[in-house]
Amino acid sequence: MPAAGKSLSSPTSYFLSYFLSQSPPADVPRGDGQCPCRLTGHAGWPPMGGQLSASGSFQSLPCTTNADWMSALCPLLWDVPLHHLSIPGSHDTMTYCLNKNSPISQTQSRLLQLLDKVLPCVTRPLVLKWSTTQVLNVTEQLDAGVRYLDLRIAHMLVGSEKNLHFVHMVYTTVLVEDTLTEISEWLESHPREVVILACRNFEGMTEDLHEYLVACIKNIFGDMLCPRGEVPTLRQLWARGQQVIVSYEEASVVSRHAELWPGIPYWWGDQVKAQELIRYLERMKSCGRPGGLFVAGINLTENLAYVLGHPSESLQKMTLPSLPCLRAWVREQCPGPGARCTNVIAGDFIGADSFVGDVVGLNAKLLHR
Repeated sequence: MPAAGKSLSSPTSYFLSYFLSQSPPADVPRGDGQCPCRLTGHAGWPPMGGQLSASGSFQSLPCTTNADWMSALCPLLWDVPLHHLSIPGSHDTMTYCLNKNSPISQTQSRLLQLLDKVLPCVTRPLVLKWSTTQVLNVTEQLDAGVRYLDLRIAHMLVGSEKNLHFVHMVYTTVLVEDTLTEISEWLESHPREVVILACRNFEGMTEDLHEYLVACIKNIFGDMLCPRGEVPTLRQLWARGQQVIVSYEEASVVSRHAELWPGIPYWWGDQVKAQELIRYLERMKSCGRPGGLFVAGINLTENLAYVLGHPSESLQKMTLPSLPCLRAWVREQCPGPGARCTNVIAGDFIGADSFVGDVVGLNAKLLHR
């Protein structure tokens, strides 16, 4: 995830445009092409929540063992502010439902948009392979224990006036309002669980559409919303019946609505290799953690050289072999108020391993301080 004002997918748009313009259509692999992929693990660290298919691709399975992990925490942790707890999150939460028939996002390069119009049967499968970061749907992610949702919101030019979808190079099949309702219904069934909704991107959003989106958030969540202020504890939220913190990366809108929190910092390493990403995260830790809620992203990011060198792969195939290394780094972290402490840790392909359980398990370290 980039710093404010920088397009997350601009490198992706560039290399896909380059790749498609250099390769004749007959030589471009199909979107469903497979190549051997093996998920390895350290001894005693078996992958959890998924399995490998006969073709070598990963098939995520729903996992419900962490559906109520917040309410199951040791009571001594109920009075710890959320920004000092360890909280699992999903990066680009909604990419499990990207629409294969969707046009390319208007923020992408003109070359990629042109190629999409001329060769959609080639462009769109390729884009989908490198844009999909999750396999579990939003309810399955919540059941698995995810409590930070990364929601990239956009207004599609086609369709109704209030046609809000999620986006990551292409648009989703689902509408924002329907997804927020799904989250609200899940929370009603889990009254002591708390979620952080990070609303960002806002492609094509006018002031009227921002106000419409905020109205949807208020109508759907109502008294579940925690107004901005000091970061609360679980005990405080439970006492007030609040379960939702909404961060909104548009300062002018936040200033008009007490129910919205400012954008939450996200450490985005923009790295292909796990070791380079870990070095970046350690550099960020050495500079000191932000004062409030923040996210350390363990999501890998493709670049032009990698895609050209691995034309039949995908983001999933690039990520899976690195999960044991990233998981080892996660298990070494400590939540809390210290300068080098972590808070939310977000990853791709939730359900592929023990990531969520590992992040939740870090909270036990707070009991030994």
